[in-house]
Amino acid sequence: MRELFNHRQQRGWLALLAGLCMPALVAAAPLPETGANPHEGVASCATSVCHGKVSEDENSTVWLNEYRIWLRNDYHSRAYRTLQTEQSQAIARKMGLPSAAGAKICLDCHADNVATEARGRRFQISDGVGCEACHGGSGQWLESHAEAGTSHADNLAKGMYPTEQPLERARLCLSCHLGTKDKFATHEIMGAGHPRLAFELETFTVNQPKHYDVDADYRDRKPAISSVNMWLAGLAVSGQATLELLQEDWFTKQSLMPELSFYQCHACHHPMSDLRWSPEGTPPGTVRLNDASLLVLAEVLDILGEGDGATLRSGLKQLHQASLQNRGAVVAQAKSLAGKVDPIARQVSSASYGTDSMRSLRQGLLQRAVSGRFRHFTAAEQVFLAVETLSISLGDSDRLESLLDAWFKSVEDENTFVPQQFAVRANQVLGGL
Repeated sequence: MRELFNHRQQRGWLALLAGLCMPALVAAAPLPETGANPHEGVASCATSVCHGKVSEDENSTVWLNEYRIWLRNDYHSRAYRTLQTEQSQAIARKMGLPSAAGAKICLDCHADNVATEARGRRFQISDGVGCEACHGGSGQWLESHAEAGTSHADNLAKGMYPTEQPLERARLCLSCHLGTKDKFATHEIMGAGHPRLAFELETFTVNQPKHYDVDADYRDRKPAISSVNMWLAGLAVSGQATLELLQEDWFTKQSLMPELSFYQCHACHHPMSDLRWSPEGTPPGTVRLNDASLLVLAEVLDILGEGDGATLRSGLKQLHQASLQNRGAVVAQAKSLAGKVDPIARQVSSASYGTDSMRSLRQGLLQRAVSGRFRHFTAAEQVFLAVETLSISLGDSDRLESLLDAWFKSVEDENTFVPQQFAVRANQVLGGL
């Protein structure tokens, strides 16, 4: 895990990847922002007898210095302050907003922006994305969760959010790192200066400052998620979330233009002399929906020998064809395809992946990259991160480091991405296995 953090932390573009959302999975827990529990505020967790110790408590099953780690090292603690920067203020001015720090559209992802009646006595919106934004409002479990004999199941029953469950964690992260029916980073926001949104769950998880150990105590309390399962959960839920959002008014309100953030950014954002069309189900000159997560997921299913790959690919083709017709056709096909992805998400996130499976996945993705299967930047970005995750899980990332670093250069800057160069570098990694 150290190697993953070092490799990815040095790549500054990851720190700029902002947010997306997810779909409604079966029996999904309410997201922290919509749960019934009051949010008592970061100060409720910050004392030295709670999670505010100066250093780890060796006599405790948890570290008890989590607040200080969040405050000093976690970008989530700075999310509100980001809204006070000149860049954020410039975005607000362009959108006709009085201020970024006071606008709901900004606060919904840059803070724990729960309803006023859900804010406890010590709650402060300026704390940014604090403890309860991820772990859920603590009103019902704040006192009892530290009592002797209290189990993790007890906490969950009182409203703590199940971050240890891969699909639920993906839903949580994507609620800001993509959007929901209630909040979404539109093309207008990005046109005003907000960075492009991108997300890969395992990379984001590892790049967060560590505030717990997956040791024997942890495993006694809750399941530990493997890197491969985390990656696949994020991949599946990202795709499903996009399909859910395509059914909402975000996609096409009562206006001439659809919401452009649903499309491949780089289908338009490249020089006109750089012709990039390829025969993938849509005619030349059309703008293609961003299907990166689902496209990569279909390849993963093929590599694993699952029959759902062909079904998913066929559904994607129909979705792109629907996008050339009308809103009703897109909504209908997105709904149909989302229903197919839901069982796939549960399957791939809970399966067991041994060394042979991981090697097959890595080799299969590299072979497909070499063949030019991932011509769009967003898919290439996902495939690189997947191969790096698999290499770290397999324990040979050190040996492949120079090859992976060279391959990373081909996706380091989205503005200079060349599909052929991506394929050549992938071939070099493949040769080094």
